[in-house]
Amino acid sequence: MSNKIKVEVAYAKPDQQWLLQVELEKGSTIHDAILHSGILQLCPDIDLKKQKIGIFSKSHQLIDLVNESDRIEIYRPLLIDPKESRRVKARVCLQLIPRLQKEYNRPK
Repeated sequence: MSNKIKVEVAYAKPDQQWLLQVELEKGSTIHDAILHSGILQLCPDIDLKKQKIGIFSKSHQLIDLVNESDRIEIYRPLLIDPKESRRVKARVCLQLIPRLQKEYNRPK
């Protein structure tokens, strides 16, 4: 039985994505996997102190252990708060409703 496991480290920018396979010792952490993947050299803008980390879309800490076939995801910071984004969209829709009603009720 091997003492090695294989995991993937994923990171994406709007114009490029990385999915790097890493072989580690059993008992390795998420931080170990990220360091061994080389992603920090490929993307020096990654700040592990600020950016959230997850495994298969579930939030995790750098000290958490990885398992065989885990996909470690490094998340980019949000550019806009999701609540604020919904408010902006709602305002735009409310402004469009009267125009759409006029267009819809216009005689043909």
